[in-house]
Amino acid sequence: MDQSAETAWAQCREIIQENINRQSFNTWFEPLKAQSLTEEDGLRKLTIQLPSRFYYEWLEEHYFSLLRKTITKVLGPNGRLFYDVVIEQENPDEPDHGASMQLPARRGDDVSPDASPPPPDPAEAEPGQTRQTSGSNGSSPPSSPPERRSAPERDGNASAGPPGSQQPPVSNPFAIPGIQKAEIDSQLNSSYTFERFIEGDCNRLARSAAWAIAQEPGATSFNPFLIYGGVGLGKTHLIQAIGNYVQAKDSVDTCLYVSSERFTTEFVQSIQRNRISEFSMFYRQIDLLIVDDVQFFSGKEKTQEEFFHIFNALHQSGRQIILSADRPPRDIEGIEERLLSRFQWGLSADVQSPGLETRIAILQRKAEDDGIDLDQEVIEFIAHNIKSNIRELEGALIRLLAHATLHQRDLDLALAKEVLRDLMQDMQVNLTIEEIQQIVCDYLDIPEDLVRAKTRKREVVRARQIAMYFSKKLTQHSLKTIGLHFGGRDHSTVIHANNTVEDQIETDDQFASMVEEIGRKIELRSR
Repeated sequence: MDQSAETAWAQCREIIQENINRQSFNTWFEPLKAQSLTEEDGLRKLTIQLPSRFYYEWLEEHYFSLLRKTITKVLGPNGRLFYDVVIEQENPDEPDHGASMQLPARRGDDVSPDASPPPPDPAEAEPGQTRQTSGSNGSSPPSSPPERRSAPERDGNASAGPPGSQQPPVSNPFAIPGIQKAEIDSQLNSSYTFERFIEGDCNRLARSAAWAIAQEPGATSFNPFLIYGGVGLGKTHLIQAIGNYVQAKDSVDTCLYVSSERFTTEFVQSIQRNRISEFSMFYRQIDLLIVDDVQFFSGKEKTQEEFFHIFNALHQSGRQIILSADRPPRDIEGIEERLLSRFQWGLSADVQSPGLETRIAILQRKAEDDGIDLDQEVIEFIAHNIKSNIRELEGALIRLLAHATLHQRDLDLALAKEVLRDLMQDMQVNLTIEEIQQIVCDYLDIPEDLVRAKTRKREVVRARQIAMYFSKKLTQHSLKTIGLHFGGRDHSTVIHANNTVEDQIETDDQFASMVEEIGRKIELRSR
């Protein structure tokens, strides 16, 4: 290779590197190699080699002005730049994708069309090698970035059309950041923020790790960060909260949330349109990539392979990767071992079903957000009876609000029981005697084991009788079975306890109020 070409291109690279960010330089200029520096018809022509046609199209559209000024500074006003594009041979039946273009040092209207060299003989380009052609119409391009256009065909007839005619534009569905920050739709839901995420024992590790990543994306050891857990437990909320926080702080240039299904669909479309290189290049430019439900990559071998290479490129360049799944990585079937091992490089944190206190806090936050004045007993009733996931919890509240609004009824416990009866039916089981004993003893502040003991202390006897009363009233167990749960007492003891409580309710208002309040607490737990 001509040493003067290397020297000239090295000087160009230094100027370019000073005018764009490191990421863009490494992506678009680091792979380029100088081929030759020649003088022809009074012009100094520097030829550089491009890895693919996609580089040609991207440089032409986004870096035209910078390259033109750089070539002028290094080679003088008669300097010209040519691209030598490697011909892609993925499909021998398709035309080659080689192309080159001329970038004059001056504005297009100041340069004579005669200054451009003619197209080369197409016979000089052999399959699997490289070839060089001139610009699309043999004249100098304008000083501003031109619209993207097709590279000349292999027969070298780029200038065969009428003067000023253009080739059909090459559409690019991917917006890759170039010399200026490109607008990329992050696909984030703005309502998914850390402020709206309720922290509890069920998700504390995942939330703490997510917050640490949001402070310094790509700089922690939590890369990749994978959150796993069942449906409706807040995984999507938490991973998008990272993206929303980072975007608000402008910590990274590009952030993208994408579901595994959408990633797969885009990959398939890129194959159909023969644009895999563009697809890959797009995702390799993302600073913070969030991929939801990676378990759906299962069985999709080609998609896994492409994601594997994208993952490696992002990880090696220090960019943050965030993933979610419905199970631990080791339990995901149908995904290559090399990809699963990479999922576990960083931190894997699980989210579990929320506890009672967390469910109550979630409902209170949801009610506040919606401007609903909700009684505490209604919130506790919903929280006690819907335990599976947060999505159903919030759905129950929305359903309750809709019925109250449409039918103009008060948001009370009676309405909650009526509206949510069928919603809770599938997940509810019979109330147990042990649960009744626990509720009664908690209310009366008596150790639970004493109601099953032989003690005859007055406060213990009262608690035992109330628990027997509710066990007979609210369960389907026989009197004998109830007695066995209270230290092996017989059925006559249960009958006596029930009669005693009923009589005292009729004669003692204070006792009746206490039993009624205990009954409400049991109803909240009734399933």
